[in-house]
Amino acid sequence: MAKDSNSQLCAILSYLLIGIIWYFADEKMKKDSYAKYHVKQAVVLLIFSIIWGVALSIFSMALILLWPLWMLLNYVPLILVIIGILNAVNSKEKELPVIGGYASKLTF
Repeated sequence: MAKDSNSQLCAILSYLLIGIIWYFADEKMKKDSYAKYHVKQAVVLLIFSIIWGVALSIFSMALILLWPLWMLLNYVPLILVIIGILNAVNSKEKELPVIGGYASKLTF
């Protein structure tokens, strides 16, 4: 559960990159386990989004033949961002689907 409104706000904003920057800039946030949990989830999501975008770019010629599928695949990171924000808003420490388990391997 969120300790205070600042940690919950940092958790929510982490999925929009601002919270990740806030977390690393603010010593108080670094000590907050709730903010740290969501920042780790958001960092994994950020890395995934970059890899996902590169992969879709590389395979875009093949996927262009399957245009509806390609369009849907573009929304995968956005859907994960929405899930993460909803978890943070509802004060849940719930992993993101498929990629969330990798966050526990991060150390900072």
